[in-house]
Amino acid sequence: MHDVAIIGLGPTGVTLATLLAQQGLRVLAIDREAGIYPLPRAVHFDGECMRVFQSIGVADALKSQVRPSPGMKFIDSDGRLLIDWSRDLEVGPMGWYASYRCHQPWLEQTLRQKLAEHAGADIRVKHEMLDCTVASDGVDLRIKDLSTGKALQEKARYVVGCDGARSIMRGLTGARMDDLQQHEQWIVVDIVLNHERPDLGDYSIQYCDPSRPGTYVRGVGMRRRWELMLVPGDDPAIITQPESIWKLLSRWVSPQEATLERPALYTFRAVVARGWRKGRLLLAGDAAHLTPPFMGQGMCAGIRDASNLAWKLAAVIRGEAGEDLLNTYESEREPHVREFVSTAVRLGHIIQTTDPDVVRRRDKEFAQPELFSTPQPSLGPGAHVGGALGGRMIPQAVRADGSRTDDDTGYAYSLFVSPVALGAAKALIKNRLPIVAVTETSLTNWMEASGIVAALVRPDRYVAGVAATDRELEQLLQTRGADSPICA
Repeated sequence: MHDVAIIGLGPTGVTLATLLAQQGLRVLAIDREAGIYPLPRAVHFDGECMRVFQSIGVADALKSQVRPSPGMKFIDSDGRLLIDWSRDLEVGPMGWYASYRCHQPWLEQTLRQKLAEHAGADIRVKHEMLDCTVASDGVDLRIKDLSTGKALQEKARYVVGCDGARSIMRGLTGARMDDLQQHEQWIVVDIVLNHERPDLGDYSIQYCDPSRPGTYVRGVGMRRRWELMLVPGDDPAIITQPESIWKLLSRWVSPQEATLERPALYTFRAVVARGWRKGRLLLAGDAAHLTPPFMGQGMCAGIRDASNLAWKLAAVIRGEAGEDLLNTYESEREPHVREFVSTAVRLGHIIQTTDPDVVRRRDKEFAQPELFSTPQPSLGPGAHVGGALGGRMIPQAVRADGSRTDDDTGYAYSLFVSPVALGAAKALIKNRLPIVAVTETSLTNWMEASGIVAALVRPDRYVAGVAATDRELEQLLQTRGADSPICA
């Protein structure tokens, strides 16, 4: 029997499968497609995602594939700046840049290669899950080999649906979808330039133009993307034709300068599921939530789901925690992802406004450009304590030799302690938990500013609890469990 079956091998599914396999679990990873979709889809991930990729050992390989992003600007129809969402082009608190541009096929290829290195991963492409039945000791899956048409039976302790917006697993869990009322149709156009066009710029641009709202994204290499909202009078069958597309792009680029790689119509949606878990069945990624692309957080949210869920599944399967720990997956992640989706909807209203009166009010509101910063929500209630620090990520320090503090522990629980508490920590832990002695300036400053001497950190790098004294440290380890500090 497999420990976990993963349905869908997009970025969320393959990341989750790899995190599980590297913890020694037996993973069945199923995808109905024969290979990776070869054309652009997601084009952005953030520093937290790169930190997860670091945990599975692919961050260094990705560095040559990605490009740090300077951020995004929102402008009106006259080119006047409304919102400035710039990102530092320096390594930040995650130990990586704040924002990266990527090419999803390259990313997925790198992730799948890493998954294939694990002996415990049973990868089945061109296989489709037809249905599943929950039993007392696991889940019976009925699978179809699409190459042969043969029906197969498999069994797993848990099944996670990472099968996207049209998720089969969502129907099996009975999850309800909260609709945040975002249903605009857009055409997304990816091109490959024939030569450099530095005048197009590195910033993403949101064109808050009521005649046709749009977005420009500088991709990696020579790739560029435009997203343009359909307006009254547009015929979807015509607007996707090359002649129509080049007409739409004519203010920026001509067909003599680039190759059309992919046009696609999308209805941007904002929905969040209620009920991410039903017993042994769980949802992650787009199966659990969908967001408009205005923050570039769709794929990021799924990667966060994977990092949150993987250690919890492993702890339950190994008998280190009760099944109630799995309930903290939704209770922690749902409020976090909802804040990002709600913010994307708010930005979408600013971008997509076409009513002249609303446009005038908007432009008056932003007469002085707003400096926007990325939301930093904490997790919802769950497997963490510690007041304001509990449920937030510990910073990652980068040393002079290029090593990073996450590498000291791997994807595991750890205790970060200041030098003054190191002796007490060693006496309490007795080698049962990795201890990181904090000497790096950024982490020292974080601990001093927070008034703490120790932080218990989960495998997903979120703080499980903190201590300001040796006595509080003892209490923290007693309540969280020094041998298996994972119980909610």
